[in-house]
Amino acid sequence: MDNINGILAWHLDKMLVLVIYLLGGYSVLFAQTNGVNRDKYQIHIKKTDAEIKLDGIFDEEPWMTAEVAKNFHRVTPTDTGYAIAQTEVMVTYDQHNLYVAAICYDPTPGKRPIQSLRRDWTFGTNDNFMFFIDTYNDLTNGFAFGVSEAGVQRDGIESDGDEVAYTWDTKWKSTVKSYDDRWTTEISIPFRSLRYFDGSEIWGINFGRLDLKTNEKSAWAPMSRQFKHNNLAFAGTLIWEEPLQKTGLAFSLIPYVSGMTSVNNQTDGGRKWDGNVGFDAKMILSTSLNLDITVNPDFSQVEVDEQVTNLDRFELFFPERRQFFLENTDLFASLGTSGIQPFFSRRIGLNTPVIGGGRLSGKLGEHWRIGVMDMQTASEDLTPASNFAAAVMQRRVFSRSNVAAFLVNKLVTEGHLDPMYSGNRSNTVAGFEYNLASPDDRWTGKIFYHQAFYPGASGTSAATFGNITYSTKYFKAALDQSWVGADYIAEVGYIRRSGYLETSPSLTYTFYPAHSKILLHGPSTEFSIIFNPDLEMTDRQTQFEYTIGWRNRNELSFILNEQFVKLNRSFDPTNTGGVQLDTGSDHHWQNAGISFASDTRRLFYYAFMGGYGGYFNGTRLTMGTEFNYRVQPYGSVSVVVNYNDISLPDPYDSARLFLIGPRLDLTLTDKFFITTFAQYNNQIDNFNLNVRVQWRFAPVSDLFIIYTGNSYASDFSNKDRGLAVKLSYWFN
Repeated sequence: MDNINGILAWHLDKMLVLVIYLLGGYSVLFAQTNGVNRDKYQIHIKKTDAEIKLDGIFDEEPWMTAEVAKNFHRVTPTDTGYAIAQTEVMVTYDQHNLYVAAICYDPTPGKRPIQSLRRDWTFGTNDNFMFFIDTYNDLTNGFAFGVSEAGVQRDGIESDGDEVAYTWDTKWKSTVKSYDDRWTTEISIPFRSLRYFDGSEIWGINFGRLDLKTNEKSAWAPMSRQFKHNNLAFAGTLIWEEPLQKTGLAFSLIPYVSGMTSVNNQTDGGRKWDGNVGFDAKMILSTSLNLDITVNPDFSQVEVDEQVTNLDRFELFFPERRQFFLENTDLFASLGTSGIQPFFSRRIGLNTPVIGGGRLSGKLGEHWRIGVMDMQTASEDLTPASNFAAAVMQRRVFSRSNVAAFLVNKLVTEGHLDPMYSGNRSNTVAGFEYNLASPDDRWTGKIFYHQAFYPGASGTSAATFGNITYSTKYFKAALDQSWVGADYIAEVGYIRRSGYLETSPSLTYTFYPAHSKILLHGPSTEFSIIFNPDLEMTDRQTQFEYTIGWRNRNELSFILNEQFVKLNRSFDPTNTGGVQLDTGSDHHWQNAGISFASDTRRLFYYAFMGGYGGYFNGTRLTMGTEFNYRVQPYGSVSVVVNYNDISLPDPYDSARLFLIGPRLDLTLTDKFFITTFAQYNNQIDNFNLNVRVQWRFAPVSDLFIIYTGNSYASDFSNKDRGLAVKLSYWFN
């Protein structure tokens, strides 16, 4: 107990320093409350009753009289001066829709790069126009919309000032028209597809452009190149001619029907048939608050997770892909920090069927955000039926910071538990968090305290964390401090490990040489040290990296790494079931690595990495490569290969591990897609094949056909296979 008290006292002292930095020491952070560019970059939007035809030709009267946002500034490769490829943007609106029109000038002859015709394309591999709107005028939350030069849409919901979830979809219309020296786009977004305050008179807005032939990213309201293009701290101001009014109660329904057949050769080998029906529903309670309901959801259209060679001592993290969990997901997913997350939605219904659930989320007034979620699952094998609930209340403070309180609860609702079930009948985590973001985004940080409650919980069933980061164009420094109690259990969360105290500082410096083929270069270093509850060092890692980036978008990095591990449990470094290293054994090694990535603007681009050095009580050679070739714009072929050669002394097993993942992505039109993804992984003796056909026959309405098969990697004999068909339609 004395050691525990000592750890807590030492950790709280460190946390107090962070609190002083975050709350008291930098009043200059909060002197500016309207954003960097809000006063200087403004555009007025006029209301119209005229009909606007989306054809990319701006001959209607509202476009002829609209203000024009022009003189776009370069953001990359340099952030000085005006863009070579200029853009002009106009905005107008009527009772039901927001309209945006853009002229994207193209001064460089040649074909415009296009990645594919798939929605939510990758930003850096398409000529595109995007805009970002801060509908709540809080410099933090908003929406992103964009179109590629091929006319393909991209949309996302924005949080934390610059984080966009492009897995979010909504209904809107757009068109693109191409000329030799320019391309134009015309966009219509229904107000019912957005969230904002009744009576709004101003929004934050910024327009952005990527022109790959000039290798130039530009923006109407400027920002330094170290910031993301969508950073709302640098948005300008959209001034409405009249205060926006309520759109009225809106309701949408997305029913689905699905069928599946499967064969499992590891059991009886018989064919099984199954069918399902259910729906998702969305009710817009106000212009800033919505209710989502799901009944008997089906997730068969979710893409297969990309495997990795698992050489980790702890559970791997895979991101959420299911549509229901994505809107306002930051309220729940941003709780905690990486590896100390009290809520992880993949814990809900990934291995058991979901009966139903609901989520209320959005804004309550100018300063408050709320998120309440409740989900009920059925039982499956050894996993009992359970109820999952989460509630978050967040209040904005200063200009871009916020404080939050939350509660996450799991309750087993099944009366009789299987003796093999190892979890608790109930598990609750509650906590408080403060998130710092200065008006110019130079200072960011976070502090939190979480407490777990369950039968038999002790005084060490808590976790605390603090971070402060300062970044400029040239320099970035960060300090993380975390303590996770040995009895901290969050069954609905992702807790990488427990029972430790960690300190992690990092430094980065970047040089920007003038008049050189090299765009930037510079060193970075990270250090991490971990102690157990007895204040004994169990982990230490020091990493030094030097990165060089060229103006042609090639990038090269060199890495040196030193690492110490004192095992807290026995462990096989190959993760193949061999002889394990002893608990408490010490291991110290060094290794080096190199990586290179080529210019992604080209039809053929590639990346490779390699490394060699010590690894626990042996050595490890690792190599990896990725090749991509696209047939513009109808598809692409990619291959990912990873190889690990681990050599350990007797009696421990050495291993040569291969992971090969070819992928064929066909985008025959902007509504019909075929993805074939194979994964050969000899570490788990598995070959996985996934074929996914998607036809988006109407907005947010799809027909999916998915085939999945697993075979042994050694002889390719089949383990199991299945075919699923799903049809969904959005009634709005």
